[in-house]
Amino acid sequence: MASKDNAALEAMIEEATADTDGHEDERAGLFAMIEEHLAVPFTTTVLGVEATVRKVELAADNIVAVCARGRHRQRIDLLDLPLPTPAPDGAAWIDAYRHWAGR
Repeated sequence: MASKDNAALEAMIEEATADTDGHEDERAGLFAMIEEHLAVPFTTTVLGVEATVRKVELAADNIVAVCARGRHRQRIDLLDLPLPTPAPDGAAWIDAYRHWAGR
């Protein structure tokens, strides 16, 4: 089962990075797919507190989720973001990004 899941993630990564040149371009390709397919906003729990993921952004060296709770905003590395159950539509692209990053 894991090899089937890995094969699906690797196919997604190939789709996102097909015309890229280098690590930064690959991350940008994956970000484009996440931005296009991830259904936001969605609610998750961060450090025991409910927060709403408003959007994703491409940062200098990672992809971050912009989380909000009331007036407060926090950017959390997408590699560290806990996903709710059930996961939002398009969350498979986060899984592909994590696989690409070796997580």
